[in-house]
Amino acid sequence: MALLTRAQIDTAEDRIYEDVPVPEWGGEVRLLALSGTERDAYEASMVRVGTTGKVAGVNLQEKSARLLAKCIVGEDFERLYTDKEVAALGARNGKVITRLYAQAQKISGLGKDAVEVAAGNSEPARSGPSTSA
Repeated sequence: MALLTRAQIDTAEDRIYEDVPVPEWGGEVRLLALSGTERDAYEASMVRVGTTGKVAGVNLQEKSARLLAKCIVGEDFERLYTDKEVAALGARNGKVITRLYAQAQKISGLGKDAVEVAAGNSEPARSGPSTSA
């Protein structure tokens, strides 16, 4: 396989999305996978830093709604909820939120250990062997 150029990388359409039925709400919602920057920001939002600058714990408050607010988009792929509107989304049916959250995690490459990795309590994934001398 040929090496990609920066232009090819920059123009690649690699953000996936999924339209998920939500019968409780009377239709479907579109979930757009997080970009790398959005994923990093979401993971960072889960970490509480203490006064010493070290990790003091994890922030799980509204974690499901925070992720969904970043992933639920309209037909134009623009977010339907801003970061300031997370509480309104979180007030919806918890069963629906949990189901959508699991799907948003899946398409964004987030898993159960995302909190541990963000908090620095987990070993980072090992990389393959280097080909540099």
